[in-house]
Amino acid sequence: MDPKEIVRRGYDALSERYDEAYGGESKYRAWIDRLLDQLDAHSRVLDVGCGSGLPLARELARAGHAVTGVDISEVQIRRARELVPEAEFVQADAASLDFPAESFDAVVSFYALIHLPQDEQEELLRKVAGWLRPGGWFVCTTGEQAWTGVDGDWLDSGVSMWWSHADADTNRGWITGSGLVVEEQEFVPEGAGGHMLFWARRPF
Repeated sequence: MDPKEIVRRGYDALSERYDEAYGGESKYRAWIDRLLDQLDAHSRVLDVGCGSGLPLARELARAGHAVTGVDISEVQIRRARELVPEAEFVQADAASLDFPAESFDAVVSFYALIHLPQDEQEELLRKVAGWLRPGGWFVCTTGEQAWTGVDGDWLDSGVSMWWSHADADTNRGWITGSGLVVEEQEFVPEGAGGHMLFWARRPF
């Protein structure tokens, strides 16, 4: 099966279970607070892989920012529209996105790039750099160690999920190669492994 179809079906089946397992109401709190501190009033923010809209899109919209969320899962988008009516949500493959240059003050992607084939991850990062206004922030999580595979019993549900991780150095190279400047990177542990959190910015 097409890896993207595995991802779409997985989140369609487990949207609510995923939020319950990962603390949908409270996850990313420190990251969101830091981003809010960096944004001017009424900023435009793109959330790539927005899931159910919780908590990122909701918190940004509550703070008065104009949020556009994108996710491949029909169920995730339906829930996001119900849970965060102040934001705009689009069901789409992130690799197919096309926005005008300098459309956003920030682009955020938490645990979503890793659901794309790696050549598409690199291309999407180049697009993101173009969508950002000068000084705009890109905040994302990526893989930390190279790995591609399927979990056939994701969240102990019997449902499959697919990921493809490049290693941290490769991800940093893709980000800087797109024209963004990495301001900070941080290892985020999870189980026996983890992910890398990048704060990058388009130069003024």
